[in-house]
Amino acid sequence: MSEGQKIQELTLEEVMGDRFGRYSKSIIQERALPDIRDGLKPVQRRILFAMNKDGNTYDKGFRKSAKSVGNVMGNFHPHGDSSIYEALTRMSQDWKVREPLVEMHGNNGSMDGDPAAAMRYTEARLSKLAGEMLADIDKDTVDMVLNFDDTEYEPTVLPARFPNLLVNGATGISAGYATEIPPHNLGETIDAAVYLLSHPKATLEDLMGFVQGPDFPTGGIIQGKDGIVKAYETGRGRIVVRSKTAIEKLRGNKSQITVTEIPYEVNKAQLVKKIDEIRLGKKVEGLAEIRDETDRDGLRIAIELKRDADAQGILNYLFKNTELQVTYNFNMVAINHQRPEHVGLKAILSAYLEHRRSVITRRTQYDLQKALDRQHIVMGLIKALSILDQVIKTIRASKNRQDARNNLVQAYDFSQKQADAIVALQLYRLTNTDVTQLQAEADKLAAAIEEDHKILAEPKELNAVMRKELKAMAKAYRNPRRTVIEDQIEDLKIKTEVTVPDEDVVVMVSHDGYLKRSGIRSYTASDPADNGLKNEDYPIFMEKLSTLDHLMMFTSKGNLIYRPVHEIADVKWKETGEHISQTIGLASDEEIVATFAFKSLKEPGHFLIATSDGYIKQTAFADLTPGRTYKRRAAMYEKLKTPEVRVVAVKYLKEPADQGILLVSRDGYALRYAVDEVSVNGARTTGSRSMNLHDDDVVVNLALVTDHDTIALVTQRGAFKRLAMKELPVTSRARRGVMVLRELKREPHRIVDFLTIPAGNPALEVITDRMRTHDILPAEHPLSGRYSNGSFVVDTDSEGTPVQLRLKPTELVLS
Repeated sequence: MSEGQKIQELTLEEVMGDRFGRYSKSIIQERALPDIRDGLKPVQRRILFAMNKDGNTYDKGFRKSAKSVGNVMGNFHPHGDSSIYEALTRMSQDWKVREPLVEMHGNNGSMDGDPAAAMRYTEARLSKLAGEMLADIDKDTVDMVLNFDDTEYEPTVLPARFPNLLVNGATGISAGYATEIPPHNLGETIDAAVYLLSHPKATLEDLMGFVQGPDFPTGGIIQGKDGIVKAYETGRGRIVVRSKTAIEKLRGNKSQITVTEIPYEVNKAQLVKKIDEIRLGKKVEGLAEIRDETDRDGLRIAIELKRDADAQGILNYLFKNTELQVTYNFNMVAINHQRPEHVGLKAILSAYLEHRRSVITRRTQYDLQKALDRQHIVMGLIKALSILDQVIKTIRASKNRQDARNNLVQAYDFSQKQADAIVALQLYRLTNTDVTQLQAEADKLAAAIEEDHKILAEPKELNAVMRKELKAMAKAYRNPRRTVIEDQIEDLKIKTEVTVPDEDVVVMVSHDGYLKRSGIRSYTASDPADNGLKNEDYPIFMEKLSTLDHLMMFTSKGNLIYRPVHEIADVKWKETGEHISQTIGLASDEEIVATFAFKSLKEPGHFLIATSDGYIKQTAFADLTPGRTYKRRAAMYEKLKTPEVRVVAVKYLKEPADQGILLVSRDGYALRYAVDEVSVNGARTTGSRSMNLHDDDVVVNLALVTDHDTIALVTQRGAFKRLAMKELPVTSRARRGVMVLRELKREPHRIVDFLTIPAGNPALEVITDRMRTHDILPAEHPLSGRYSNGSFVVDTDSEGTPVQLRLKPTELVLS
């Protein structure tokens, strides 16, 4: 082993921790995050410094970008040329930075995400404002350090005559830290800095009297003042940035949405493409054409709409589903005293003023020393001119320049520097005019020295200088605010009519839980009976509806399933459709007991709900409107006391109800009372007693009746009975009721179902436990008394035991 080589035994954890720690420190401090004082990352600072040093300034001609990039890469920034060129280009893009620091000739990219032309084609120079960033850098105002190969010095920070971190913002990602600081208005930030200079204890509210919020180079509208306040206070906050739009009326009852400003850092070409994809995918009804009409006069996107389209509704949809509106998250991280910190508005301005105070102090010290040195020389020249003949005689008697200088020092008490200046004097400077000029210069230097001493001795004087310079900057470079700020974030409500075409469809819900919608053409072209259901399944709801309607399905277990009609599977009439359990899990013995369709979710009225264990309630429609999770889980509309209990009926009552309630129990008791006796309860309640049930008796159904109605009952033995409502007295809730069957000692009849017979006595249908059906014509059966058991109509041995009585389905009439 050669001398000097050592082997260290280190764990991988130690090595990785040490190396990654150093790497992280490097990219945090020296690559991705801006300095709080000048708002620049190292690559940006090096570009500006190198171009300034090279004389590539605003008052001179443009130079090839490649020359500047090569200069920066070779002398200060040993990284890839593409990253340097991208940084240089970004500082010239007026849609990326609020105040460009570089001026560029040629293609420097676009808002469509197009890259800049190669650096051999473009030309660049510093902007006038960049000159203000570098002003006084030659007066020892900032610390200089050796570059990567120790051949030149570069600044650790620029003097920065304006708060560039706020004005141009910053974005970057490093190890464990990221920064997102938006651009601001130069005039506003300087005004705030001037106020803070005079009022060091100023509150955030005071400063926000000047800095209203970000001022993006692309304009737009900011919503959410609270987010700005939070960001300026903590360094983190959230705002909404939306495009500036206008709705224009066109001929033929058409309209057009015109976009003239888009959110910061949004790719315009991608935005236009996304809107066009929405048009092609027909996600919004009413989009006719999208055109990018941007030209040299400014940005313009035209979104042409179809006749009678809801322009505001479509615009709201586009705000919500495209980058016409975006969320901007503040994450204001900057390097402050060599450490990355979350900083607010006051912290940034305070750090900037502290930096400027240091810059002005160092500049004043530099100027003072220069003035003192010059004053020393001038005083020596004035003294020499006052004894000019002796000085000339001494010089002529000297052997050489060195001897002349030494003789002057010895003979007349000049200093070495004064003697050098005297010896170097040209003959024309010995005129009377020059003596006058020297005296004037001496007076001017004395005044400047006194002023510099005052600035260094008195903080008020230093602050006055800083204030004057800041105000001069504001006066020279102030420009109007581009971004409008609104206090509140608008809650975007998108009408269903905007995204869903209003079409007539046939909707079907089956007993086994299948649901579907089919177009009118598909339904009329098919046999209505050929509905795609299994033989043992049958429709329990079938209506012609609009795609804008709403469907509510109530199950026997107290669960409410909601579906907008347009979200139901659109299939051909011959297909089965989707099963509700594909999205919402149902119990094996759970079935849909009632289905209703509504035009809106703001209907009046109440739902009347009855359970098998003798409870009843009314629940307002508003209490059953769907929540956000309706697609994944059912909502509870009735709280059941035990697992065996089931909901037997759900009725929708429009106010006021002109009918009464009829409840019938399995053992043959019927109870009739007014709807008003049923209290209104919330969704997650059981309700109050509907009927006084004895033993193991249960309620089989509920109907809404009047004195003129007739009901039909069917028993488990297959008996059918018609009964007039005038046979049943109106009493009150929670009683047992009156008998509507004749009790038998052997094989007594038990009611399985009943319903109100509609006007015209349409055909009824009995469904058995063997999924057999038996048709009944009510008109063929006479009215029976209360104590009659009716007549046998179903052969239970061959057809099965009746389980349900319903109106016989008829072909849907599409008018």
